[in-house]
Amino acid sequence: METTKNTRMYFGRPGNFYGFITFVVMIALTAYQIIMSYLVLKQEKDDFAKLLIFFVSYMFIEWIYFIVVGVIKNRQISLEIIAFALSSISLFITASINPSSALTQFASIVLGLFVFIFMIEFMKDTTRTSFMRMPMALAALGLLAITILLASYKNGAKNWIYIGGVSIQPSEFAKIAFVYVGAATLDKLQSTRSLTMYVLFAVACVGLLGLMSDFGAALIYFATFIIMAFMRSGDFRTIIMVCAAALIGGIIILTMRPYILTRFKTYRHIWEYIDEGGFQQTRSLIYAASGGFFGVGIGNGYLRDVFAASEDLVFCLVCEELGMLTGFLILITIALMALGTAYNARYSRSSFFTIASCAAAGMIIVQTSLNVFGVTDFIPMTGVTLPFISQGGSSMISCWGLLAFIKAADARTYGLSLSHTKERRQLR
Repeated sequence: METTKNTRMYFGRPGNFYGFITFVVMIALTAYQIIMSYLVLKQEKDDFAKLLIFFVSYMFIEWIYFIVVGVIKNRQISLEIIAFALSSISLFITASINPSSALTQFASIVLGLFVFIFMIEFMKDTTRTSFMRMPMALAALGLLAITILLASYKNGAKNWIYIGGVSIQPSEFAKIAFVYVGAATLDKLQSTRSLTMYVLFAVACVGLLGLMSDFGAALIYFATFIIMAFMRSGDFRTIIMVCAAALIGGIIILTMRPYILTRFKTYRHIWEYIDEGGFQQTRSLIYAASGGFFGVGIGNGYLRDVFAASEDLVFCLVCEELGMLTGFLILITIALMALGTAYNARYSRSSFFTIASCAAAGMIIVQTSLNVFGVTDFIPMTGVTLPFISQGGSSMISCWGLLAFIKAADARTYGLSLSHTKERRQLR
């Protein structure tokens, strides 16, 4: 009876235009996924039954989430629909290129969703945030330290640990802890000592990533630190000093490890090294352009035969097979998500959620920029993944975890109105 009542309120309540639009969007998303499923299954006949189970299960999970959270709890789920849509593209591309990896990608999305739900519930009690700051900091440093000890080199960086045949990238999980610790520290900043400890923590994280030669991840962490520091201080001079110190550190690293420079020798010269260091980028640009506005169709592209097509080069793969329209829609969607975060953060329950959500959105934006601008040769290629789209279980789980910070900052997540939260913050 209660479910029926909630359903009637969701769809039948006068003025509940959002509920109707959400239902229509879910129908459209499912229709798109059915079409994509058909196109992939038509080409992967050997793995037809296995992939069909994954695709149907994925759509079933989406609808269960919509019914439970969107209808019964009557909560806005716009952010989750975006994540489901982007993650499904990753699942289809992975299944099309590496059917054997489809299970891992599907499981990673499901695990990411569980992490998302757990974090939302965990952050419901704001008294926990300060209490868990130190354990989260130790967890982040521990993950990075263990990586240095146990990881093996892959694509020039020592950031992968293999357990039972499954590869794990701990630095992706440490991103969640990095944002959490920063937001919890700056939220309750009461002494210079607290700030100093956080700066040392951030320096330690970036330094450990430097020792792994994972400079793409180090840059993402550093940019996120800058975002949080600026939100707390608003002092451009301090930020400039920090950036100058980072530049000096980068020069020292390049002096001590000159071989790193060889990774960037093709920057802005990829066409001169078309069959050497510029092989991936030149093929990416050629094939992405050949896809035109609507693409050649999933499974019909040529970039899929190039190394890391579904990982580092996935944006150009999307442009080739699904069209530049889809590629730019992905970028616009991520940008709009960041803008929505900035808007909702003004009405969050505390500065912890404001800082955490903006830092998480900033981290996603920076990572997206490094991936897209790197593969198109606007900046040196760093080898980072495209959030929610690239194949990779650790990256997918991390993206859903970061999304939880953005979701938690929206007061409506916990049944509060924006106006009510605004009034509460003005009274403090």
